Amino acid sequence: MTAFDSPAIDVRQLRKTYREGWFFRRSFAALQGVDLKVRRGEVFGLLGPNGAGKTTLIKILLGIIRASSGDAHLLGQPAGSKAARMRIGYLPENLNFPSHHTGMRALHFLGRLSNVDSHLLRSRSQELIELVGLKGREQELVRKYSKGMRQRLGIAQAMLHDPDLMIMDEPTDGLDPIGRSQIRQLITYLKHQGKTVFLNSHILQEVELVCDRVAILVRGNLRGIGTPHELTEQLHGALEMRLMIEIECTAEQLNQLSTCFELSCEPLPDGRRKIVATATTQSQVDHIIDRVRQLGISILRLEKIRPSLEEVFLSVVGNAESPHVAVDASADSAVS
Repeated sequence: MTAFDSPAIDVRQLRKTYREGWFFRRSFAALQGVDLKVRRGEVFGLLGPNGAGKTTLIKILLGIIRASSGDAHLLGQPAGSKAARMRIGYLPENLNFPSHHTGMRALHFLGRLSNVDSHLLRSRSQELIELVGLKGREQELVRKYSKGMRQRLGIAQAMLHDPDLMIMDEPTDGLDPIGRSQIRQLITYLKHQGKTVFLNSHILQEVELVCDRVAILVRGNLRGIGTPHELTEQLHGALEMRLMIEIECTAEQLNQLSTCFELSCEPLPDGRRKIVATATTQSQVDHIIDRVRQLGISILRLEKIRPSLEEVFLSVVGNAESPHVAVDASADSAVS
């Protein structure tokens, strides 16, 4: 396998233990043998509750701290090496710009700190200002920018040297719906340009919208990896299925149905009703449908409601006390 064919991120048995105290030294395992591969050109989301080890993993990938053991490579280069860092763009969670700078001057300042060539810096700055939607606002002071504008400027600074891998820490945190939509559009643009995007976020709805695959990290252990759909399918047996049925029936028929199953009912126009019943197995789903038919109720629409990524996440985190519970929903999660 050539360097170009290697995964964008390749983490093997990564461990990080923090120690504190002088006399009675205590240790805390932030990462406990994490194996993770991120394919080139995909948008990959890292999920986990507070204290899961997400920040520690990102710091190791960026070379800010060293792992206690294990191995991490980015774009075929050792994590933290100069060769790897030159090909990475990083958007931290709270990027502080010098408040006395304009947007354009802030880009030039950060570009020079990153040793971006002056000719490239001039040509890229204007292009990126327009790309992130700050055209016409680039000469305003950064302190007057909204949080969404600062986030977009942060993405521009991370893209100055045209990196192959973008690492984003909470890119949509604190933004309004319009700001989140704009960041999603930028992430989609990066993917279409062939870039790899690795993002850490606690906003699960955003992750489900933009990510090709996600990983769930809990207490330093990788609990699940796959597409949002694959994870929900893999954990389907552990979660209740919800069956939404739009029906046309009399009050008496509905009452008879309610005595058989626990369900919620919402009245709709024209005498229609939407009922939602829960089940844990396919046979229970079949039984509900059979009973509806036996009562002579007309079925107008039927839909099996797929558990959301949030429900999957809460299910996995809730099982964190079980150290052997792990999900690998990707049949080809190992990149060869």
